[in-house]
Amino acid sequence: MAITRSRIGRGVLGVMIVALCGCTGYVKKSDFDATVAELRANDQKQQQEIDAITQEMHQKFGQYDTQITAMAGRINVDTIAHFDTNQTALRDEDKHRLDDFAKVMKDHHANAVITAEGFADPAGSAAYNQHLALKRAQAVRDYLVQSGGLNADQVRAVGYGKVSNRQVVKGATGEQGMPNRRVSLVTDFAGNS
Repeated sequence: MAITRSRIGRGVLGVMIVALCGCTGYVKKSDFDATVAELRANDQKQQQEIDAITQEMHQKFGQYDTQITAMAGRINVDTIAHFDTNQTALRDEDKHRLDDFAKVMKDHHANAVITAEGFADPAGSAAYNQHLALKRAQAVRDYLVQSGGLNADQVRAVGYGKVSNRQVVKGATGEQGMPNRRVSLVTDFAGNS
């Protein structure tokens, strides 16, 4: 009988060992609940970040809508051409941009009225820069008409010289003043497509 009890005791002990070994793959409820709570907190944090980004995007788009409405049909293409000091000749890289502009205008706004606005850096006299800026604007206008195929009656040129409130880099001349030596294109009337 002692042998039977010993066998039963060993059998029970064996079953308990097997049961305990089998339980090692299980997770405690408290650990499971903590992990779920952490995942929910991360989800909530990410949703808040997404909501903040979405709100910021809506605000920015709202600003763009306001700017587009404020332009009231005018299309402004700034810094389309830049010029070296005392020069009115178009650079090759600017000709490519002007070609693209002319193509878009011919394809989508064939009746548009465009003004080429010329500017100069502040070096030199006001009269000289006024003349130089006009020559730059005329060079862009002529290129758009001759090479771009736009109608001469649709493209105007005006020179603003070194007007301080239109300088991109206030007071800059030389290499730093390149952004001031430019022609901007303004579509005053987009016309019918």
